[in-house]
Amino acid sequence: MSRQQTRRAMLKTSAATAIASVTAPMFLNASDKAGVKSPVVGTGEHVYESVHDWGSDALPNGHSYGGASHGVAVDQQGLIYITHQGGPDSIFVFDADGKFVKSMGKEHQVKNRGKGHGIDIRKEGSEEFLYLAPSDKSLFFTKMTLKGEVVWNRGRDQLHKDSGVLGPKVSYRPTNTSFRPDGGYYLGDGYGSNYIFEYDKDDKFVRVLGGKGSENGKFSTPHGQWLDDRDGVPKLVVADRANKRLQWFDLDGNHLNTLDGFLFPADIDTQGELMLVPDLHARITILDKNNSVLAHLGDDATWREQVLGNGFAMRKSPAQWKAGKFVHPHDACFDMNNDIFCVEWVVGGRVTKLVKA
Repeated sequence: MSRQQTRRAMLKTSAATAIASVTAPMFLNASDKAGVKSPVVGTGEHVYESVHDWGSDALPNGHSYGGASHGVAVDQQGLIYITHQGGPDSIFVFDADGKFVKSMGKEHQVKNRGKGHGIDIRKEGSEEFLYLAPSDKSLFFTKMTLKGEVVWNRGRDQLHKDSGVLGPKVSYRPTNTSFRPDGGYYLGDGYGSNYIFEYDKDDKFVRVLGGKGSENGKFSTPHGQWLDDRDGVPKLVVADRANKRLQWFDLDGNHLNTLDGFLFPADIDTQGELMLVPDLHARITILDKNNSVLAHLGDDATWREQVLGNGFAMRKSPAQWKAGKFVHPHDACFDMNNDIFCVEWVVGGRVTKLVKA
């Protein structure tokens, strides 16, 4: 199954209280196959061994993540797709063991530099497709086969023609996509207009949601979204990043509720009754079916102060990174084995595989 399969929402006040009441996670030690101590993060039933720089040794000469590793998705065969700002192309593909498979996504480059950002996979009929949001105003929102064949491209002009909201003075830099259970999909203009564009299964425009603001139903950097049907009722959940919250909407676009208490939530994934929220401010949160916090992976206030200080200089200083700590988690997703892949907004990129203990 693809990433977008499960969700649930709860009341704002009770969930926010749950987030505030969670204590700092435990850090243990474990040994990897080489006998090197690898940090283990998490609490209770949600403990993971942190394998930092996963797959990096397998990158061929001339391949790099450049300014950041941005997005991650897993297909039904267990292949891992990572978008980046390096080269060549904009997507690197690995197998489940971390072996490099291929590079793809030439369409999302500017001056030979990758502009990959949001990446999500959905099965449609018997075939899986990539939906790519490159976070660059000059590039297309793209649907692509897993082989790299473009099905369609949709640019700013088409989005404005459809919606009427992207006038010449309106910024446009899309960040992520998500899927509806009826075959439709959403594109979030997270770095631009703060709108989310909805299309139906026939690629016809339906509506826009949001726009800039802090009130319920408005956004300040709607960086990621997902389909939440954990309670059996499908809803759209949005990582409203700069407003430090998640927001839920019904499939007609009506606001349902808001969950505060996050730091800078970047994206969302679910598996079963769990919700995964990578937070750009140095932690990953796991919520239960009632949206109470089960674990804050890597959470450490002192470390976070260092990460966010001095103009985010830490993202450029890998020698200062600490095992078992995150710098800037930008996207994360579960795989079929209940492990987690996390990619970070750091110079040179970093992929961490969190192996379920």
